[in-house]
Amino acid sequence: MNDFRKSSLCPHNAHCCVAVAYKNEMIALRDTKNPKQAPLYFTKDEWESFIGGVKNNEFDF
Repeated sequence: MNDFRKSSLCPHNAHCCVAVAYKNEMIALRDTKNPKQAPLYFTKDEWESFIGGVKNNEFDF
């Protein structure tokens, strides 16, 4: 079963997005261009910190 999800803003059948899943109490992140590559894993606190940074424009150039 594919439990990874990508943003609804990512075009259908596009392979230029990231996908996220909740696995073993960790957040798994993978590149949709290479779904067989091992995902990156983050703790809930790490993920929430990242999402907070995105919402606060900390990654804008």
